[in-house]
Amino acid sequence: MTQSNTVTVQILDKEYCIACPADERSNLQSAARYLDGKMREIRSAGKVIGADRVAVMAALNITHDLLHKQQHLDQQATATRDHVRDLLGRVDNALVDDADGRGV
Repeated sequence: MTQSNTVTVQILDKEYCIACPADERSNLQSAARYLDGKMREIRSAGKVIGADRVAVMAALNITHDLLHKQQHLDQQATATRDHVRDLLGRVDNALVDDADGRGV
């Protein structure tokens, strides 16, 4: 990639030059700021020493949050699907009752 297709981000006071399509620059910069913030939180807590360990702990925390949110979204999608099936069943029953002349 050419120089114009790279983005320089700063994470824990270190600069990283990363190849990135122009339309993804903003997302990459946001991701880098988020990661930097998480790593700084972990480092400032003082329980983890060393940039490599801080990075691994940040990655684990971010992955945990992502998986938890994905599980929550999956549960919501399942509940919504079940609700829609229930409503469709009610509509079908109402249409059958109406066709039989029993009315709604």
